[in-house]
Amino acid sequence: MSNPDSSTTPQLRPYQKEAVRRVVVHFRSSSDPALLVLPTGSGKSLVIAELARLARGRVLVLAHVRELVEQNHAKYQAYGLKAAIFSAGLKRKEADRQVVFGSVQSVVRNLERFSDANFTLLVIDESHRVSLNEDASYRQVIEHLRQHNAELKILGLTATPYRLGQGFIYYRHHHGMVRGSEDSFFHDCVFEQPLRLMVKQGYLAAPKRLDMAVEGYDFSALSLSASGIFPEEALNRVVAGSRATPGIINEVIQRAHDRQGVMIFAATVAHAEEIMGYLPRLEAALITGSTHSQDRAARINAFKARELKYLVNVAVLTTGFDAPHVDLIAILRPTESVSLYQQMVGRGLRLSPGKEDCLILDYAGNPWDVFAPEVGEAKPDSDSEPVQVECPACGHANLYWGKRDGEVVIEHFGRRCQGLIDIPEGGRHQCEFRFRFKVCDECGAENDIAARRCHSCERLLVDADDKLKDALKLKDAKVLRVSGMQLESTTNGRGLPRLKVTYHDEDGAHLAEWFALETTAQRRAFYAAFLRYHLRAPGNQWQPVSADEVVTEQYRLRHPDFVVGRKVGRHFQVREKLFDYAGRYRKASDAE
Repeated sequence: MSNPDSSTTPQLRPYQKEAVRRVVVHFRSSSDPALLVLPTGSGKSLVIAELARLARGRVLVLAHVRELVEQNHAKYQAYGLKAAIFSAGLKRKEADRQVVFGSVQSVVRNLERFSDANFTLLVIDESHRVSLNEDASYRQVIEHLRQHNAELKILGLTATPYRLGQGFIYYRHHHGMVRGSEDSFFHDCVFEQPLRLMVKQGYLAAPKRLDMAVEGYDFSALSLSASGIFPEEALNRVVAGSRATPGIINEVIQRAHDRQGVMIFAATVAHAEEIMGYLPRLEAALITGSTHSQDRAARINAFKARELKYLVNVAVLTTGFDAPHVDLIAILRPTESVSLYQQMVGRGLRLSPGKEDCLILDYAGNPWDVFAPEVGEAKPDSDSEPVQVECPACGHANLYWGKRDGEVVIEHFGRRCQGLIDIPEGGRHQCEFRFRFKVCDECGAENDIAARRCHSCERLLVDADDKLKDALKLKDAKVLRVSGMQLESTTNGRGLPRLKVTYHDEDGAHLAEWFALETTAQRRAFYAAFLRYHLRAPGNQWQPVSADEVVTEQYRLRHPDFVVGRKVGRHFQVREKLFDYAGRYRKASDAE
């Protein structure tokens, strides 16, 4: 390798140096795939270039669009070093140098060109695109390289470390917590630079979001398709010929008066074409997935040169597009995830002379916050927000979807603690505490609510549908499809205070159970038999000491989906309560 003049080579920022250091440390002791999380505009290309420069063997750097291939290659060349490009879109298919920058589409079609055992490092830009499906393009390239070098180091870089339908794409975070599943392709996130910190330190422009007062679009009735996106025909039904569009574009134009560059994200091609009709004709251009490559390049170059002020696009300029002068983002489409939302907003966060901030105008009612962390699970409903829940076993501060009443978390949807615990033999394992669980009838172990086999005794767990089916066959059993739960502070036949809990179904049938809370032992039994299953925010420190307190704060409790009672003498006793039910029987809440 040549030794470039340090005065002309790029200089790494402190967080970029730390990211490089963490990667080197990780790969010295492990070949587990690692991940760097760096916001849009943080200089991922420079980190990639430095790692490629330091690598001892051959390096393959992959991206999914030619713009990223070209951008990453240019940063490496800025070191005064030479590298190959393997991308049909760039009309170059070179694989003879130590470092190769390629598009995944071109490489996967020419795997025989990459059968060198000397490839020691694979870097994947925009690595949230790596699928769990082993037949996907990235996975085919990875498997091919691993066949020639079992110790291949794999590094992913992304600003948005999550995928629709999967959640987080990595298992462990360097702060000491579990994020995704153990099946995640990337095992460790070795470094993350928060977007809020980037803005605070002056490395990125501040996003300034405005809730628009003018009439917007109502996408609330739309449902995601099986692939996790909004179908184009459904989007068109909302935006086609909408009376809101002229007013929206008129306001965008007004807001853009003292702005340098404007990007507009449209819902569909027809919607984008209508938008173009309301913009100044000589100042706007449109790019869609079908725009010819030469036209696309010409329009983007004109926009970057500020010959055009407005650039309208349909789902194509969310990654690999760099125009630092953009300081207004208008979002006229619903976004399926916080990942896509952050990618769109990220187009306007790079620094540029005369730019103080980036104005974000959202006309589609998107619920996402560019600074908010992704929880990793699908948002249960529109009222949910990220909440912090402390684990009662290890003290880890978990982040789950949930709801608050003031400062009190009254509901969360967490299952298992995300904390990592040091073990005496060395290493770390995930905390075993489960906020929600189903109990193995064989050994009593607590399992994930979706588990099919007990993690402790390996026995097949009794399916909830089978429990209901068996109970419905019994003459001395009563099955309630619970539509409500009534709590009452009362007394028993001897005048002692008791909590009465009555479960009601849709047809008026009911079952009841009674609890005493007078002594410490009774309260402990109440927690074990009732409270830990019924809490909307399990694991919190609420410890009621009387029936009156339970009734007063019953908003903390949830009712089961089904209750099974068995006849004992002349009365029925509650024997089974099913929560978080997902099966073939209809729940009361599903009734229309």
